[in-house]
Formats: sequence, structure tokens, C-alpha cells
Amino acid sequence: MSTNNPVLSHHISSQFNEDLQDVNTKFMAMGGLVEQQVANSIHALLDTDAALAVEVQFQDNVVNRMETEIDEALTLILARRHPAAIDLRMVIAMSKANTDLERIGDEAAKIARIAQNLCEEGGSPRGYMETRHIGNQVRVMIHDALDAFARLDVDQALRVLLADADIDREYQSATRTLMTYMIEDPRHISRVINVMWVLRSLERIGDHARNISEQVIYMVKGFDVRHTSVKEIEEKVQER
Repeated sequence: MSTNNPVLSHHISSQFNEDLQDVNTKFMAMGGLVEQQVANSIHALLDTDAALAVEVQFQDNVVNRMETEIDEALTLILARRHPAAIDLRMVIAMSKANTDLERIGDEAAKIARIAQNLCEEGGSPRGYMETRHIGNQVRVMIHDALDAFARLDVDQALRVLLADADIDREYQSATRTLMTYMIEDPRHISRVINVMWVLRSLERIGDHARNISEQVIYMVKGFDVRHTSVKEIEEKVQER
């Protein structure tokens, strides 16, 4: 997060800026870890790698600890610096995005647990192609959302919102396909259902990446775009 950005040029004190930079560095480190967790959980499933699945679940403890540390740091900033206007928006946005990152980590751990079970029980006959495809898209969304947050890039944030709409459509299509398969061939229902839970977790990860991008728009533009259609958000952004 560059202090050369005109949006950040009026911080109430250099100490506030330093405090915010410190917590932002930790936030981005947590984001990088969570992004890797998602990638590793998908690899564990697709490559039948039980050891990697266990590692992802273990690393979730690290993510949880980082979330707590970031929350505590942001609370101290609020108590000591009493930020207002955009400074306050940045603290609030980072706090909310911090929660979304932790929940992405939780979903990655869920995928890893399912991957571990499928390693032990045997793989599913269907659903891996959809998992690979949606998984790759979701990983890009996380990366782009964090990049938008770091650079306060509203245009990038909007692209993440559009990508989330695509993920939702593909998730629904994949779910219908797998439901049809189970009806036609019920022999592997439990394994296919496990893959459907993976796809559900990936769809939720996309939702959390969207939430982070919405916080970027809140920081820069000053309005809350949660529960708002992408078209309405685009119109609002263009107005200001």
C-alpha cells in the first residue's frame, strides 16, 4: 500500500501511517498464506496427496493466529489514533477483509479434510475436471482481490466482482451435472457428494474474494456496495 497514493496523502499523523503500514504488511502476508492454502488444498485433492492435505489443515492454525493479531493491532489503532474519514474507512475495511481471509482459510481446510478422506476411501469418478477449472478461477480471484486491496485499485476490484458472477454460474452448472450423474449411477454417491462439498467451498471462497474487493471500493469511494448488483456498483463508481 503506497503512501504516494493521493487517497492516502492526508493521514492524521506519521505514526498512524506507520502503524497502518505494519498491520497492512501482516495482512498481505496472511493473504499470501491463504492464497497458497487454497492452491495446496486443490492440489491435495487432484493429486491424491494425503500429506499435503494434512499440512493445509495444520497451517489453518497459523492463519487463525494471524487473524487475531491483525484484529488486535487494528483495535489498538482505533484506540490510540482515533482516525476519521478515509483513515477510519481503511481500518474498518481491513478489519472486515481480515475476517474474509480467515474464512477463506477455513474453506481451504475443509477442502483439505475432504481430500484426505478421498485419499483414504478412494477418489470420486466425477467432478475433478470441474474442481480444477473452478479452483483455478478462484485462485486468480483471491490474487486479484489482494492486489486490488494493496494498490487501492477500484477497476481491479470491479473485475473480481464480475469474476465472482462467473464462478456462481459455473458452480450451479457443475452441481447440476453431478446431481444428474448420481441419479444415473448411484454407486459412488458418497464420493461424488464429497466433491460437491469441495465445489461449494470454492464458490464460498469466491464470495469472500468478492467481499474483499467490495472493501476496496468502500475505502476509495466511501460507499458500501455490499448486497448491490455489479451493474449498480459500476454506475456508482462512474459517478464519482
